[in-house]
Amino acid sequence: MAGATTVEDVTVIVTESLSKRYPRVTALDRLSVDIAPGVTGLVGANGAGKSTLIKILLGLAPASEGSARVLGLDVAKDGSAIRERVGYMPEHDCLPPDVSATEFVVHMARMSGLPPTAARERTADTLRHVGLYEERYRPIGGYSTGMKQRVKLAQALVHDPQLVFLDEPTNGLDPAGRDEMLGLIRRVHTDFGISVLVTSHLLGELERTCDHVVVIDGGKLLRSSATDEFTQVTASLAVEVTDTEAHPDGTEALRAALAAAGVAVTTGAQGTGGLPSSGHLLFVEAAGEQTYDLVRDTVAGLGLGLIRMEQRRHQIAEVFRDADRAQATATPAGAPGAPYATQEGGAHDVA
Repeated sequence: MAGATTVEDVTVIVTESLSKRYPRVTALDRLSVDIAPGVTGLVGANGAGKSTLIKILLGLAPASEGSARVLGLDVAKDGSAIRERVGYMPEHDCLPPDVSATEFVVHMARMSGLPPTAARERTADTLRHVGLYEERYRPIGGYSTGMKQRVKLAQALVHDPQLVFLDEPTNGLDPAGRDEMLGLIRRVHTDFGISVLVTSHLLGELERTCDHVVVIDGGKLLRSSATDEFTQVTASLAVEVTDTEAHPDGTEALRAALAAAGVAVTTGAQGTGGLPSSGHLLFVEAAGEQTYDLVRDTVAGLGLGLIRMEQRRHQIAEVFRDADRAQATATPAGAPGAPYATQEGGAHDVA
């Protein structure tokens, strides 16, 4: 979908001391961040400033101070040129119920400047890409929430943008629909070279989908890092074993044996951040290569089957939990924090 217009090896978004103030609230507070091509996640609680930032980057709302550039264009002067090159998927349901997906996406393509024939061709291609080709002539009012989200994604892509802003694209979706949407978002970049800025309050979504994560709270930048830096390898092993007749609870038998050997071991139920099969995992502190040998020999000595033994990675939510614990020791009681949701839907405070 994106050919010669694809952004390569440049910074697609730059903000410098960007602020947006309203009479009673500061939505953005001296935000400075650089965003490179790829899939970037913008995470923050409701009210953190995510939607305000997108409006400013689209040239739809003026900043109170500071500056921002999108694809090298000044948001204060080049709003129309930015919107020609950028697609936008809004958070809220804003689709007309009495027209079909084809009619709506063709209309949005024409509004973006495509001639009639090109608009129809690109609409068919885009609806096929998002999985709505068979349903394209049905009125949108009869669509499920997931189908409506796909229509919004299609209209953001139809004019072949260099960059798309996706505001909470998984809102209202069930787990299966969320997974499908995250897959589509990833393919927008991998298949077509379009850079993506996606907002979410679910940390797990960004970990699975994004190359880079930007965290804001109260309009301020908390952290901007590659996802790999958030989820760096830890100095522990994730070990999973089978049960046997001799050891009906193989996990507990291995834990007890390793503990008796002086190895620090925790069970998967303690802060795994939702790892698959986490209730049957042991996390073993790795002192070196000898730890691998010890675990292997202990498993064999107990007659258990070894399902996996691998270095585990932090999940993004765990990184923030660690930061919270450190902050809690230095912050007076009652100091405000912003609730962030983990993938499992629980609240998580990021100070």
